[in-house]
Amino acid sequence: MTLLVIVISLTLLFDVINGFHDSANSIATIVSTKVLTPLQAVIWAAFFNFIAFLIFGLHVANTIGKGIVHLDVVTLQVVMAGVIGAIIWNLITWWFGIPSSSSHTLMGGFVGAAIAHAGFGVIFYSEVLKIMAFIVLAPFIGMFVSMFLSGILLVLCRNFSYGGVTKTFRRLQLFSAAAYSLGHGANDAQKAMGIIFVTLIAGGVLTTNDAIPFWVVIACHSAMAIGTLMGGWRIVKTMGSKITHLSPFEGFSAETAGALTLYATSALGIPVSTTHTITGAIIGAGVTKRLSAVRWGVTRSIVMAWIITIPFTALLSAFVFYLTTLIF
Repeated sequence: MTLLVIVISLTLLFDVINGFHDSANSIATIVSTKVLTPLQAVIWAAFFNFIAFLIFGLHVANTIGKGIVHLDVVTLQVVMAGVIGAIIWNLITWWFGIPSSSSHTLMGGFVGAAIAHAGFGVIFYSEVLKIMAFIVLAPFIGMFVSMFLSGILLVLCRNFSYGGVTKTFRRLQLFSAAAYSLGHGANDAQKAMGIIFVTLIAGGVLTTNDAIPFWVVIACHSAMAIGTLMGGWRIVKTMGSKITHLSPFEGFSAETAGALTLYATSALGIPVSTTHTITGAIIGAGVTKRLSAVRWGVTRSIVMAWIITIPFTALLSAFVFYLTTLIF
């Protein structure tokens, strides 16, 4: 029982770190356009992260909990090693201001620890490959939706003054930021729910036929909201100003495009990276102005971090698992 409590606590700690690591996803655009102060932005985002469970189902949590690894081989040590590996990688990327995917960090850690425990045959590769495919698809979907939305809005606003458009979209950004934070909470908080669900099964508390307990839902959304309130300012700077300069108009387009993408993938139960999604949407908003508006050198560095996240955390968590076998 002690180990069970430790693993659940570590998972909630990961969710807190996920919140402040990925808070940049929710607040970077609205802070960089100066629609809200940093403190106002994190409070706004945290609130909508928290209430996301009232609107969306638990499709993503079920994918993480039941669709990646054969549950009959999962032990508490496997889950613990996966979460510790994910926490370490999130802290490394946060320190260097790299907007990597907390989602893929957690998945890579879980998969790596499971393989270290029971071999390569324990993985549902079709589900893993689908998630990995969205490393590429999510940013492109976010980018194209953002470009399409920006194009429509440019046509609708062509007869208005620049000052009037800016004033209008400063107000509308409050709604687009709220919409994106809802999608972020719906997708990211559910990943920790899935891991805790697996933990409770491994600990003999639940069976695979049980539903995810309500206290798990509340705990994960609360942890995500607390983390968001802490604000990952290193990554906010990268997302909000280093990729491209954003006006309120472009910030609205990026946030709305990101929100629409997350709503669709959450409904389908696909645990996509919110980081990849909003990065693609920000690039799309920048490209709408001109290609040179995007700092492609920064973008290449971000993409490299995306590519190495899953294999690195898998190896790291496998190593952590081997260490835990010496202790437990």
